[in-house]
Amino acid sequence: LAHFEKSFELCSTAMLFTVAIVLLSSALIGLVAIAIAGYLTLGEHPRTQAILRWLYRWPLFIPFIVTAQVMRTFLAKNGMLNHVLIGGGLIDPLQAQSMLDWRGIVVAFVWKQAPFVTLLLAGAMAAIDRQHIEAARNLGAGRLRVLFEIVLPQARRTLMVGLVLSFVTMLSVLSVPMMINPNSPTMLTVDIAYRINSHGDYAVANALCLMSLALASVGAWFYLREAARKVERG
Repeated sequence: LAHFEKSFELCSTAMLFTVAIVLLSSALIGLVAIAIAGYLTLGEHPRTQAILRWLYRWPLFIPFIVTAQVMRTFLAKNGMLNHVLIGGGLIDPLQAQSMLDWRGIVVAFVWKQAPFVTLLLAGAMAAIDRQHIEAARNLGAGRLRVLFEIVLPQARRTLMVGLVLSFVTMLSVLSVPMMINPNSPTMLTVDIAYRINSHGDYAVANALCLMSLALASVGAWFYLREAARKVERG
C-alpha cells in the first residue's frame, strides 16, 4: 500500500490529466465518427461519398509512433498547420504558436482513432432498414433529424463499443504523449516509463499500471454489459 500512496503523491496530476485527455478525445472521436458515418449513410452525392469513404480509413494503417511524428511536424510552431494559416491570411506570422501540448495529444488521438469508430458505426448504420429512413424523409424530416432521431438511436450500441475500445487503447499509448508533450503534466504511461527508465522504481511503476488497469476496467464494464445485452436479445 505504501507504493500506491507514493504513486498518488507523485502522479495524481498525471492521473487527472490522463482521464481528462482520454475523455475529451473520446467525445471528439464520437462527434467525428457520427458526422462521417452519417454522411456516408444519408449523403446525396455519390462521388463525395466515394472520396470520403476512401480517405477516412487511411489513419487506420498508421502506427501510433508514426502518428506522433507526423503531428510533431504538423503542429509545431513552424509546422505545416501554421504555414497554411499564414499563407491563407488567417493569422499573422507573429501569431503562430506551437500546439505540441495537450491539444496536440488530443488531435493525434482523434485523427488516429476516429476512422476505427467510423468504420464500425458506418457498418451499423448501413445495416439499418432503409424503409425507416425513407419513411422519415417522406414525412418531411431533414437529414439531421433523420440522423439523430432514426439512425443514431439504432446504432448507438455500436458507437459506444467503438468508443470504449478507443478509450482503452488511448490509455495504453506511450509514443504520442512522449513525443508530443513529455513535460509535466503528461499522461500516466509517460510517468510509468519515467519511473522505470530513470529511477528503476518498478514497485511504483507497477502500482501506476494497476491504477491504469482500474481506469480501463471502467470501459471494460460498459463493453461487457453491452455484450451481455446483445446475447440476451439474440
